[in-house]
Amino acid sequence: MRPVSSTRAKGGFSTLIQGFDVQRHVIGALIMRELHTRYGRENIGYLWMIVEPMLLAAAVGALHAKAGGGHAGIFHPVPFALGGYCVFMIFRSVIGRSETTLEANKPLLYHRTVTLFDMLLARALLEGAATLAALVILLAGTWALGMGAPIARPLTFIGAVLLMTWFAFALSMPVCAASYLSKAVGKFVHPIIYIAMPISGGFFLLAWIPQPFRGWLSWSPLNQIFEMLHTSQFEAIESRYFDPLYIVEWCLALTLVGLLSLRVVRPHVHLT
Repeated sequence: MRPVSSTRAKGGFSTLIQGFDVQRHVIGALIMRELHTRYGRENIGYLWMIVEPMLLAAAVGALHAKAGGGHAGIFHPVPFALGGYCVFMIFRSVIGRSETTLEANKPLLYHRTVTLFDMLLARALLEGAATLAALVILLAGTWALGMGAPIARPLTFIGAVLLMTWFAFALSMPVCAASYLSKAVGKFVHPIIYIAMPISGGFFLLAWIPQPFRGWLSWSPLNQIFEMLHTSQFEAIESRYFDPLYIVEWCLALTLVGLLSLRVVRPHVHLT
C-alpha cells in the first residue's frame, strides 16, 4: 500500500507544480500584453513604464526641494518626498486601474487558463516593479547630486514596497468586483484615492502628528507601510509606529475578501 500512497502524493504535488507553472506563464503573457497595449513599441517603447513615474515623481520632488534643508536638518526633503510619492503611486495605479480591468480585458476570459485574479495580479506586479525601478533610479540620482544618502535599510525598504504592492493588489480585487456590479462604485474610486493621499503618511511621519490624530492614523495599514518605508530610507528615522505583522494580517484579510468578491462577481460576467 505504501508505494500507491506515495505515487498519489507525488501525483498531487506534481499537478500542483504544473498548475503554478501554467499560472506563471499566463501572468507573464498578461504582463507583456499590458506593456504592449499601454506603451507600444514606438519611441522608447517599454521604457515608458519607468520613465513615466520618474517624470511625475521628479516634479513632486522638485516642489518639495523648496522645503529647505530637511526636517530639523536630519534628512533632505527630496528623497523623502520621492519615496512617499512613488510608493503611493503603486497604491493609486493598482487600485485606479482595477476599476476598468474586467471591462477592458473581458475577451481574455474566453481562454480557460486566464482568470480575473491573473489579470489583477499581472497589473499589480507590473506597477510594483516599474515604480520600484523608477524610485531606485531617482534615489540614486539624489545621492549623486548630494541631496541624499544610500538607503539605510535595504531589506526593510524592499519589504515596504512589497507590502504596498500586496496591500494594493488585495484591495483591488473587491474594488474591481464592486465596480463591475455597480457603476456608481467606480465613480468614488478616484476621489477616495486622492483624499487618501495627504493622510496616507507618504509626506509626513506619525511622530510629527499631534494626538489624538496620531493614534487614529497609526491604525491605518497604509500609514504603517509609509512609516516602514521612511524608516528604511533614512538612518536618522526609527519609527515605532509600524508593525510588519499587523500589515501582513491586513493583507491576508483583504486577500481573502478579494478572492471571495471575485467568486461572487464571476457568475455575473457574461462573455457574449
